[in-house]
Amino acid sequence: MSRIGKLPIKIPANVDITCSGPDLTVKGKFGTLHNTIPDAIGIEEIDGSLIVNVKDNTRSNRALHGLYRTLINNMVTGVSEQFQLTLNLQGVGYRASVQGNSIILNLGYSHPVELVIPEGISVEVVQNTTINLKACDKGNLGLFASNIRSWRPPEPYKGKGILYKGEIVKRKAGKSGKK
Repeated sequence: MSRIGKLPIKIPANVDITCSGPDLTVKGKFGTLHNTIPDAIGIEEIDGSLIVNVKDNTRSNRALHGLYRTLINNMVTGVSEQFQLTLNLQGVGYRASVQGNSIILNLGYSHPVELVIPEGISVEVVQNTTINLKACDKGNLGLFASNIRSWRPPEPYKGKGILYKGEIVKRKAGKSGKK
């Protein structure tokens, strides 16, 4: 058995979980999430918590045990508390702004970069250089954050780029030059 898969999932009072066949629906304060659970994984609700079980103990099913327990836990956490990511823009002239349903990034290119904000993700720009992202779906939030970051990943020589909050870029020395 998986060590992570054995752990129970606490269900907050404001979260409703519905399991009909392979479809799992989690409803909460911040939205509704859906997922399809394989037949090899069983879900039981006991005393206000969910227990994820493996129906037959094959190698592939044991591999799915911890994965689906974590996915379900992320769904419960997302609809009850939301996930948040913060991106910092470091560099001269790097700015961000939100206009309607898109985020506009000025990252030193000859043109501004315009990205459409996916449904379910809220974006807030603080002081033109900090982007706060919130969503109940952790996977989509991380995907959108990595899409933003891919336009200017941090570089080790000047430390410029788009960084996650708390990320440290290990700096390198430049060329030493001819002597």
